[in-house]
Amino acid sequence: MNREEYLRLVKETGYVDSTGEAQRFMDESSYRAQQIVSEINNKYHPQSEIQELMSELTQEKVSETLKIFPPIYTDFGMNLHLGKNVFINSGCCFQDQGGIYIGDNTLIGHQVVFATINHDMDPEKRGSMEFKPIHVGKNVWIGAHATILPGVNIGAGAIIGAGAVVNKDVPSNAVAVGVPARVIKMIK
Repeated sequence: MNREEYLRLVKETGYVDSTGEAQRFMDESSYRAQQIVSEINNKYHPQSEIQELMSELTQEKVSETLKIFPPIYTDFGMNLHLGKNVFINSGCCFQDQGGIYIGDNTLIGHQVVFATINHDMDPEKRGSMEFKPIHVGKNVWIGAHATILPGVNIGAGAIIGAGAVVNKDVPSNAVAVGVPARVIKMIK
């Protein structure tokens, strides 16, 4: 299995059996991602080098306007899509097997978690996984320690409060806070 076949499987079925070829591909990809992330996290790099390493990790050319304050974590990397002028603060985790799409001009605070995977509810199949992508619009601000769960869409211009657990869609220009996150006001 290769990246394109894996991404097609996830997009079409949203499911990976723990005993199949896709699981083996995920494991191999995880080791690859660990090597690249270790390089980013364990010594100083100017932003231009971080951008090169992120392009290698994602297998897409990232913008020269991307700014990351390491450390950064991912267990896949090849389904992480970053817009222009994105800022990622230290300690963020991207579980991107299901797809994470970050829009232009998005600000991501310290230790934000993006999770695109749930395990199968059937105890006999618990190692198998279900995937749903996360979409973050343009000009979004995500506060420190927020968690964005599988299948969530965050609209353009929204603000996610620090520590929020976002388990459902957030409309454009909304401010969402709390556990679970709820919209408390709209930005004019």
